[in-house]
Formats: sequence, C-alpha cells, structure tokens
Amino acid sequence: MARHLITSALPYINGIKHLGTLVGSQLPADLYARYLRGRGHEVLFLCATDEHGTPAEIAAAKAGQPDADYCAEMHAVQEELARGFGLSFDHFGRSSGPQNRRLTQHFAARLAEAGLIREVSERQMYSHADGRFLPDRYIEGTCPNCGFPEARGDQCDNCTKQLDPVDLIDPHSTISGSTDLEMRETKHLYLRQSAMKDALNDWIDRQESWPVLTTSIAKKWLNDGEGLQDRGITRDLNWGVPVQKGDEPWPGMEGKVFYVWFDAPIEYIAAAQEWVDAGKGDDWERWWRTDKGAEDVRYTQFMGKDNVPFHTLGFPVTLLGSGEPWKLVDYIKSFNYLTYDGGQFSTSRGRGVFMDAALEILPADTWRWWLLSHAPESSDSEFTWENFQAGVNKDLADVLGNFVSRITKFCRSKFGETVPEGGAWGPAEEALAEEIEGRLRAYEAQMEAMEVRKASAELRALWVAGNEYLQGAAPWATFKEDPERAAMQVRLGLNLVRLYAVISAPFIPFTAAVLTEALGTDGAAWPGAAREALTALTGGEAFTVPENLFAKITDEEREGWAARFAGKG
Repeated sequence: MARHLITSALPYINGIKHLGTLVGSQLPADLYARYLRGRGHEVLFLCATDEHGTPAEIAAAKAGQPDADYCAEMHAVQEELARGFGLSFDHFGRSSGPQNRRLTQHFAARLAEAGLIREVSERQMYSHADGRFLPDRYIEGTCPNCGFPEARGDQCDNCTKQLDPVDLIDPHSTISGSTDLEMRETKHLYLRQSAMKDALNDWIDRQESWPVLTTSIAKKWLNDGEGLQDRGITRDLNWGVPVQKGDEPWPGMEGKVFYVWFDAPIEYIAAAQEWVDAGKGDDWERWWRTDKGAEDVRYTQFMGKDNVPFHTLGFPVTLLGSGEPWKLVDYIKSFNYLTYDGGQFSTSRGRGVFMDAALEILPADTWRWWLLSHAPESSDSEFTWENFQAGVNKDLADVLGNFVSRITKFCRSKFGETVPEGGAWGPAEEALAEEIEGRLRAYEAQMEAMEVRKASAELRALWVAGNEYLQGAAPWATFKEDPERAAMQVRLGLNLVRLYAVISAPFIPFTAAVLTEALGTDGAAWPGAAREALTALTGGEAFTVPENLFAKITDEEREGWAARFAGKG
C-alpha cells in the first residue's frame, strides 16, 4: 500500500463552474483518487475554493454582498455541487481561512529572510473614475501577444501569456468601464523567481515522467524570451491575506494584500491543516513535510494547462525558497480545454452547461462518463449534444445498462432472486476469463498512467466483453435444453455485474453503488485474477434486480437542451 496526496486546481469562488472547468481538474482527480482507494492505497484528496483576488471582489460587488459573506455562500454552493457530482474530497477547504492566512504570511517571512523578496517602486494603473489603483484583473484590454480583445491584466486566457496591466493595449477598468486611467507611483513586493531559475531547471529536468504538455509549458516560461521573471506578489485590494512577515507588520505595505496566485497554491497545504482541525485527520505534516514522513508520499496535481506556469514555477519557488522541507509535486496531470458546440462556455451569455444545470437534467454519472471518456488530454475536446447523446446511449444504456438488465431479469424469471448453483465452465467461459484478465490488467495500466480516455476505452471494452459472451451463450436458449448449464452462464453473468460494480466505481460511482447494493456485495475488493473474480459468487446469494440504470436521451430532449443552453446572441 502506498500513500498518495492528490490536489485539484482550486475553483474560483466567483460563481458556478461549467463542465470544462469540472473535467479540467476536479473530475479526473476524483477518478484517480477513487481508483487508488479501490486498490487499497492511502489517499488524501484535497481541494478548496480560491476566494481572494479581483474575481471575488467583483463578484461580491455585483451580488451586493460583503466579500466574506459572498465567499461563504458560494463555498457552500460549490461544495454541494461537488457532492452532487460525487467528488470524493477528503476535505474541501477555503483559501480565506485562518490556516491559509497564517501559512501565507509564514512563507512570506521565510522568503524575505532568504533574500527572495524585494520591494519595488513602480508605476501602476490608477482609475480616476474608481478612485483607486487597479490591480491585474480589474483591468482588461487587448493582448499584445495574440490580439485577444479580452485579456486580463495578469494573463491572457487565449494564449496563456503572463501579463502585467501596463502591457495591455487600450486598457479599461472592469469596475466602471472607464478608460480614464493613468500611471501612478506605488510600492509592491516582488518574488525573486529569477534567483531560483537554476534550481527550478534542475528540479524540472528530474521529472522524467511528467506529461509532455506540462513539461513544455514549464520550459517555455522558464527559458523562452527573457527567461523567468520576478513576479509581483502583492496587490492593492481590500480582500485577501494582509501583507505581513509572519505575525509582524511589513513596513510600507499597509493596506495591501498578497496576490491571489501567491496565496492560492499555499491553500493546498492549509487545506490539510483544515482537514485535521475539522477532526477528519490527525496529522497533516506527514503528508506535507519530508522531515515528518512525507518523503514516502507520491504527490499528484491536476489542473488545466493555463494553471501550469504557476504550479511548475511560482509555487515551487515558494516551497524551495523557504528553505524548509516541504513536499514538492511528483506528477502534474494537465489538461487542454473543453469547448462548447463550436465556441466557448460563457457565463455572461448563458452559453454552455454549468454544474448546477447539468445535475438538474441528468444524473451525475452520465456527465462523469461522457466528460472523462472525452477528457481533453492530448488536445482540446468539444462538447456537442449529438456526441453526448450518442455516448450516453451507446456506452451506458446499450452496453452496461442493457447487460445488467438482461442478466438480472432473466435470472429472476428462471431461477428467482438468488444466484443459481450448478454447471461447469466450458471453452467459452475459459476464453472470456482470459479476455477479462488481459483487459483488466490493461485498464489498470492506463489508470496508473492517468491516461483517462484510454482507461475509459478499456473499461468499455470490459463491458462489451460481457455483452458478447451473453449474446453468444444465450442462456435463455440454453435453459430449454440444459438448465444446469444455463445456471452456470447466469451465475457467470452475475459475477460480471459484481466485477463491473467494483472496477467502474471510479468513473460512475453512483451506478456502482446501485449494483453493489443489488448484489449485496458491499466491501468487495478490487479484483485480482479474473478467474477468481468471475467465480466469487458461488450460488445461493440473494440479489435484487436494479431499476433501469440509464434512460436513453431522446432526440426531443437533446434538441430542447441544445436550444436552452445555446446562450444569447
């Protein structure tokens, strides 16, 4: 048994997330966590809401609420939606909590002691209409790199280039829309990332197992152009972690807060502290400090590709630069983007499916299956209603659902609601066991490698193998000639249902739970040899016939949803 620390990129607090955000970090992280738990490993799976920065302030202002009240309300909403999708976090924390405040200020003090923070007098955008300095996301304009017209003051979402507000072409305030901006003198703290370039380069070079997407993005920001630049870590905002050196004031930084991209990754560690403080665990340091046992932990991060620069450069600078024995990430699984029907998801236009609406119209497992089986790993993926309908109907209803329905209902009609006894395997059953053995090991290999789409394909192939066996064996015909042989075929089919319940749980946990309850096999371990798994039910065990597992999506439903989520304009 190994120990695995898993973190998912923190969702911003400003509203309900769309399906692209879900499949870009939280959902595949949950898939991996569930798989590892199923294999008997010790897992700590952490996530939290990212509650600081401009998005939070803007959203709270639009809602007419104080920042703290808005964040508390939206955290509860996001936590409930995560539960609805079956995201099995050990703890879902809050970056605005006291644990993250203390830890962020602690890291700042350590970095300052190490000479890795410098004060910079700079000219910054000041809005006359708003009467304040405008940090990063309070400014939008045209990206100087790619021409994207809605680039933010910290980053362009189109080309992922990190920016400063002064880089933007035709900038305007996102608060008032005013273009009456001027540059004024102000003072901020900068993290001396450039001083850590060699250490980072050496560390990244040692990560031979990282995906190509992750490594290429990290190397680009580390070495392209002028190389790794120092980065401002404070902002002129009202809401955030106050700038202090540990418990001491930071002269000249009164009224400023730490930049959200400095404190947000630190929340990964703080979430573990919250986990302990909530009475869910008893020792967070054994997961995060290598002098307390974390050297035996394998740490995996899941995120969208736009988050990679901060997790491969900024956060490691904080950890390494502190001079303390913090656990560094071992593997970063990064994802491309999920687009929506030829364009982008849009909150303002109501375009695309968001997490709350998704759960209103269909069970979570339908979304989990389709999103994971179409995860944007090697390239962007596109959600279309036609593909979604086809995937749900063919994979879930026609393959898995049909198999479970046919075998359980036939057994009930001929043998009652008890696993039948009798009969011996023949060549067909031996061949099935051999196929299941090979596919099961291939499925495990893809899951271990975090190849999400390939793993889903192997799981579907396991479901298909059961259907093909059932179709060939035809126990409904065999029963007329040889009831005992039919009993063996049905028993094997029920063992397949039991097997599917266990191995499908990482992808479709709610359905797996229904199957487990129907067969009364709660606590069934991950299968070893296929032959053992296919003979686990020996006869005499009671079961119930589950209701229709997956309703097919009709053309009328598909058309209605496509119109509903098309957005305005």
